[in-house]
Amino acid sequence: MRSRFVNPKRKQIRLRPAQLAMAGLAALIAAGDHAGATDRRGERFVESIEQRSAGEPIMAIVSLRSQRITVYDANGWILRAPVSSGQKGRETPAGIFSVIQKEVEHYSNLYDDAFMPHMQRITWSGIALHGGPLPGYPASHGCVRMPFDFAARLFDATRLGLRVIVAPTDVAPVEIAHPVLLLSKPGAAALAAARTAEADEAARKADQARLAAGTAFREAAQAMAPVRVAENLKLRAEAQLAAAETALGSAISAEAKQQAERDKAPAVARIAELQVQLAGAKAELQPKLDAVTRTREAAVIAETARVAAAGAARQAAREFEPVSVLISRQTQRLYVRQGFEPILESPVTILDADRPIGTHVFTAMERTSGDANVRWSVVSLDGGHPHDGVVEPQGRARGSHDRDAEPMPTDPGGAKTALDRIIIPPDALDRIAGFAPRSSLIITDEALSSETGNGTDFVVLLSGEPQGGIKSRRRGPGAEYPYAHPRDRLPFWRFPFAGPFSSW
Repeated sequence: MRSRFVNPKRKQIRLRPAQLAMAGLAALIAAGDHAGATDRRGERFVESIEQRSAGEPIMAIVSLRSQRITVYDANGWILRAPVSSGQKGRETPAGIFSVIQKEVEHYSNLYDDAFMPHMQRITWSGIALHGGPLPGYPASHGCVRMPFDFAARLFDATRLGLRVIVAPTDVAPVEIAHPVLLLSKPGAAALAAARTAEADEAARKADQARLAAGTAFREAAQAMAPVRVAENLKLRAEAQLAAAETALGSAISAEAKQQAERDKAPAVARIAELQVQLAGAKAELQPKLDAVTRTREAAVIAETARVAAAGAARQAAREFEPVSVLISRQTQRLYVRQGFEPILESPVTILDADRPIGTHVFTAMERTSGDANVRWSVVSLDGGHPHDGVVEPQGRARGSHDRDAEPMPTDPGGAKTALDRIIIPPDALDRIAGFAPRSSLIITDEALSSETGNGTDFVVLLSGEPQGGIKSRRRGPGAEYPYAHPRDRLPFWRFPFAGPFSSW
């Protein structure tokens, strides 16, 4: 069939503007239909647990080979969906991350203002989880695209600090127990509750003291009124007496002197009367002034106690919050972070330090008896290479046959061997607050990534895996958020002939 735009003599015909507009519109509609069909195919692969009630997400594992994300709570997986990770040259880096920022509407300033709904950032240089089109193969510039509906659902279910593991293969956490993981401080929950109760009681007493000081001030103000009235009347009477005495001194006639004497007598009597009245008012006022001083001092003391109790409660609660510990074989050091802030760095002993130890993420899942014991799980990352040493190609078909396969459970033997080689100094143990649920212990051959910084948990990149998505996002000095846009920013509309899977 011949094209309508080419004649039999192969002579090129210039298209009219109307024809160009119609062709562009047709291409745009076809692209939208293609993208919508692909997104619907992606949504069909979304799964959620049905055999039990899902708990709060604790960990998300992105499999680069299977192109799938699986979300876990304390008792297993709860959500699964296909993803599209970074394309060749801009690969999503394999490693350990956490959610450090969430934004419902986000636009990239790196890639044509691309719309990235329900963005959950895992590095400040721009790697994130977000909704986007899924062509069925790695196609992004380093981010992890998820089905739009799934991204919205996951956004609502997670909170900052969610552990995100980007694994070369599809691995699953398994439960593990080991003496090194018994770093929970007994009584931490009870101490936090007691400190909170003390802070509440101190706040109640401070409020009462403040109210008492206010009441005393109002009563003193009311008692001050009679004193001021008596003082003003006494001043007026004293002025009348002074006028009478002046008239008496200047009187010449006897009649004038008698009149001055008559004016002076009531003024003297009035002054004496007001003096008694003033003394009585002052006598009633003084205890109230003393009460004002006393209640104000009590209010200051109560407020000081409230501030101290609130600080103690915050400290106790902070010690009960999740803590992240990382042990690096490369640096032979132990690092501790809590609430995205560094709190400790210490040397650590690793037995047979010249031998690789692997990368293992231990996660405190939940308390089992009171607050003394914690259930732990572990995910081990082997760099993604199969046991026979053959590395799978990074092709478009990658992940299509793996998506229905179950993740491979982590072998706890290697993780226990890694724990056996760790000796944590006693002083460092004493300073670690203890492991509450959602805490983690990371043991790795790698050093900390430069992505670890202000407002992050630990970021570890697997050195044996492609890191194009990180290397292409160099940060400038002081540019901590080069990737963020205000929410009222309008999206950039691409050329209508662009494909439905343009790289973000």
